Amino acid sequence: QVQLVESGGGLVQPGGSLRLSCAASGSIFSINAMGWYRQAPGKQRELVATITSSGTTNYGESVKERFGISRDNAKNTVYLQMNSLKPEDTAVYYCYMRGLSGVSWRDYWGQGTQVTVSS
Repeated sequence: QVQLVESGGGLVQPGGSLRLSCAASGSIFSINAMGWYRQAPGKQRELVATITSSGTTNYGESVKERFGISRDNAKNTVYLQMNSLKPEDTAVYYCYMRGLSGVSWRDYWGQGTQVTVSS
């Protein structure tokens, strides 16, 4: 069984920073992409950032220049450094992974961690 365990969410003031972590564990033979999506109340889930095993990154338009994604392949862990946070960044952040478990590739999701940006 594959699990994604997120940490690092919380309450922060506008302009502040947070760092999210997500560690994958279980019967994983290989990982392609890892990353983060977010969902605010009343809105659809949207891309924050993803990173492939070779280090290629992709960012949502609203977070470019402010957020940075990185990955430790040896630890099956992905990080999201969030800087210059804005109230509109408030959302539940979900860790994402595309991995090979058994004989098929599939998408996995974490349970989500709340990020609240407020004064």
